[in-house]
Order: sequence, then structure tokens, then C-alpha cells
Amino acid sequence: MRVSTSWMQQQSVNTMMERQGDLSDIQTQMGTGKRINQPSDDPVGAARAVELTHLDADTAQYQRNITSANARLGLEDQTLSSVSNVLDRIRTLTLEGMNGTQADESRSDIAAEMVQLRSQLMGIANSKDSQGDYIFAGNRTGAAPFVSQAGGVSYVGDEGQRMVAAGPGLQVATGDPGSTIFMDVPTGNGTFVVDATAGNTGTAVAGATSVTDASAWDGGTYQISFTAPDAYEVRDSGGTLVASGAYDTQKGGMVAFNGVQVALSGAPATGDSFTVAPSSTQSVFATMDAIIASFTQTNSGGTDAQNALNGQLANLDQSIGSLTRARAAVGARMNALDQQQALNDDLTLQYKTALSDVQDLNYYDAVSKLSLQSSALQAAQQTFSKLQNLSLFNYIK
Repeated sequence: MRVSTSWMQQQSVNTMMERQGDLSDIQTQMGTGKRINQPSDDPVGAARAVELTHLDADTAQYQRNITSANARLGLEDQTLSSVSNVLDRIRTLTLEGMNGTQADESRSDIAAEMVQLRSQLMGIANSKDSQGDYIFAGNRTGAAPFVSQAGGVSYVGDEGQRMVAAGPGLQVATGDPGSTIFMDVPTGNGTFVVDATAGNTGTAVAGATSVTDASAWDGGTYQISFTAPDAYEVRDSGGTLVASGAYDTQKGGMVAFNGVQVALSGAPATGDSFTVAPSSTQSVFATMDAIIASFTQTNSGGTDAQNALNGQLANLDQSIGSLTRARAAVGARMNALDQQQALNDDLTLQYKTALSDVQDLNYYDAVSKLSLQSSALQAAQQTFSKLQNLSLFNYIK
């Protein structure tokens, strides 16, 4: 191969340019602290760095979501705590008003306090969060979910729950619709309810109820009728005799049938009866209204009022139970969020460590390469300085 002088000089220049490029790359890496500053530096490593960066960004967003969700759930729990305080006070006043020593006037005073508590409960149920959204409105957060009307309180929110992504595949609700907490509350003991028949003339009062064998309860409607003050029978809705027994008018007794039992006290009259029917639902506001109405009527300490109040007290206990379950659900979600937050912290550390391994510069290695590239550039420059003056004419001369 014929090697010309110009070719040799051009090769020397090219070599110097390459060494200068290598030296420039090392200087850029040392300046940025990154081994990969453009995809061509390491195509495979650059692709992995992009993937890890996206994963880290997703995890950071999950953490922000968790922070926001915890704040909203914490506010809901505080609000439900306020509701709990109101209901506990209502229960205390109800028991106080049911005391036989109370007169109509004192029960009327108790009812007046309950009216104020009902207004307070209405305000709490229509609470807003820091962004002005109604807490218990479901997804219709722009309007008050509870509205007072002639027939009572109506819920105008929806059944939706606002969800946030707390991790890959993990969606957590940040609220509860007010219908499940305040409106759709089971009546009675949650399985069945006992009502005294209007027109009873005796002093029999229905008390505690329970389910002793859930498999034996068929969810039907039954009537407990007193064929005499000391004898009763239980018939189903078709008139079929289900059970019968004796009743102690002095001590009261327990009427049991089909896996359920009803405690009765007082002295019934012949023909008095009680209906046992499946539980339905009733709002906490309707329960409060019924208690207030019982305390404001004349002879509010009579047998009819006592039966009504016993039934509404059971409904109030169901409302308290519904509230307790709602708070437990909120606590469970917050616990799940805390656990996911800790997991996300671990993932963030792993992603950042892996990203550092892929793209961060090893300064010890870089300094060594910088010295090597500097020496290589100096050698190329010295070689060029020696070769640029070489030619056949210099040799002949």
C-alpha cells in the first residue's frame, strides 16, 4: 500500500481528534457525575435508566397519593368521632328520659336538647374537607349530601367512593357515602324488629331481643299474642301456630321460637300482641325524630311510649354500630396505606440504588481514564509534531 505524507498527517490529526473526543467525554462525565449522558454512551444502560426513572417517578406519585388519602381519611375519622360523641349523648339522654321518675316536663326539656343535637349532627354530616368538597357526598362532592325536607332528611349524594392508587394494582377508598353511615341503618337488632300493636291495653313492654340460632330463623313475620295475661302463643303470617307457653306477669319472661327470643316484662292484657318482623333500614335522623316525638307527647312515660322508646333505642344502637364499623373501615384503610407507604419507601431506595449503579459515574475509574486519555492525547500530539516535517526531500537533503 502506498503511504503518502499527507495521509500520514491526516491519520495523526484523526488520532488526535479521537483522543480529544475521548477526553471530552470523560470531562463531561466528571462534570455531570453521570456515566451515561446520552443514549449512545450505553444504549442498554440508557434504556434501563429510563425504565428505572419511570418506576421511581410512579412510586413518588403513589407516595403523594397516600399522603393525600391519609389526610382525607384522617379528617373523616375525626368527623365520625364527632358523630360518635353526638350519638353517645343522645343515647344517654334517651336512657335518662326513659327513667320512670321523669315527668312530661323534664322529658320535654330532654327533647329540646336532642333537637339541638340533631341540628349539630346534620351540620357534621354535611362537613367539608380542606378543598371544599363534602366528605360524605360520594362522588357528588359539590353539593350538600343531606337535605332537610318535610318528611325528614334525604340523602342527595351518590353511592360512589373516591379511590386513589397507592401502589401497583392497589386502589384505596378515601371516603364513604353518607347513605351507608347515616341512612341505611338496620332496625331492631339487625335481624328482626319487635313492635307493640297499637291498642294494647296492658303494661307489657318488649325489651332485649336476640338471635340464638341463625339457621333456624327464616326471616318471616310473626305475632306474639296473649290469649290470657299469663299465656301466649306465636303464629306466623299465615296463622299457623309456631309456639306457645306460659308467662309470669310478675317477673316477665322470654318468648323463644325459630331461633330467636324476645324479652317481655309487665302485665299484658288478654288480646295484647307484638309483631316480630324482619329488620328494615332507617336513618339515624329518623331515629332521633322518633325519640324526640316520644318525649314531647303527653304521658311520655306510659307503656306505649316505653315500647316505642325501646324500639328506637335498639335502632340507635344500630346507628352507633354502623358508625363503629365505618370508623373501623377507615382505620383499616389508613393501616393499609401506612404499610404500602413503607413498602414504597423500600422500592424507592431500590430503584434509586439500581439507577445509581446503571448511570452514576465511578470517580476513581474516571480519574484513571482521564489520566490515560490525557497521556494518549499528548502522545498523539508529540507523534504528529515529529511526523509533520518528514518527507522524501528532507531525507535527500
